[in-house]
Order: sequence, then structure tokens, then C-alpha cells
Amino acid sequence: MTTERERRFPGPRRGQLVFALGFLGLSVLLLVLIGDQTAWVKKTKLFAQPRFWPGVALGGMVLMGGLHLYRLPWRRTTRFDLNEARRWGQAVEYVAWFMAYVLLVPLVGYLPVTLVFVPLLTWRMGYRSRLMLWTSAGFALAVVLVFKGLLSVKIPGALLYEYLPGALRSFAILYL
Repeated sequence: MTTERERRFPGPRRGQLVFALGFLGLSVLLLVLIGDQTAWVKKTKLFAQPRFWPGVALGGMVLMGGLHLYRLPWRRTTRFDLNEARRWGQAVEYVAWFMAYVLLVPLVGYLPVTLVFVPLLTWRMGYRSRLMLWTSAGFALAVVLVFKGLLSVKIPGALLYEYLPGALRSFAILYL
């Protein structure tokens, strides 16, 4: 049963309610936590306060998110909403891959982690031939060589390197 207002809605319906609820919830959470994350400095003008502009932005997000939710012509989720939310959630997988990479580099090292993660992601994306896996490993090696050797990017040495013998340890910290 749809109402006249629901039928006249001009935009796409799928995911609107889930997005509005999620956006409003996140905005309210951030606004509630603003006191812990920013400071109010005494004897400082209002517009120069570290909390003022983030507070204005978050207040605007809560207001606009609330208005968006209020103006939606429907208040129930359908299977299309849940399918859309699941598609959005698939991007979170790659955030998890990146976070695992970032957490493992200081422990294991830039070269070994890169040599493992690039072929794994290549496999995950569906490129499963030997040629593609070897190409991705070669690309990973080239990335490490360019960043560490050519560009001299300072990436901290890994904890694993501490267990290597003296000269090998220094080489690993500098070049791997």
C-alpha cells in the first residue's frame, strides 16, 4: 500500500531511509562526542574557538540529516533498501584490507607485507591466473623499490627486523 506522497517522490527510493538514519545517527554521535575531542579556550574570541566551527558543521549535519529524514515520504525499509545497504557495506571489506596492511607493516615490514597483500588483493578481485599473480608480485616489488630506494620515503623498520643479525638488520631497516 503506497500513499500519494510516496508515488510522487521524484528520486530513487532504494537506500534512502537507511542512508538518512545512518547519517543522522553518526552526526548525533559526533556532536555528542565533540566535548571530548575539542577544547574551549578561555579568553579566545568565539570564531577562533577550536570547538566552534566543528560544532557549527556537526550541528548543520544533524539539522540537515533530520530534515532529510523528516521529508522522506516513507518510514519503512524494504528488501531493496537492505540490498542497497549490503552493496555499500561491500566497500568496508577494502577498508579492512587496508587497515590490516597498515597494522602489519610496522610488525612484519614494508616489503614482506606488500609482497603478500598485492597478490592477495589481485586474487580477491578475481584475477587468478599465474601471469596476473606474478605480475602483481612484480608490481609490489617495484612499488617498494621506488618508494624506499628511489624516493627515499622514510617508512619505519619493522619489529621483526630487530631479530635479524647486525648487518642484515641495518640493511632491512634501510631498504626493506
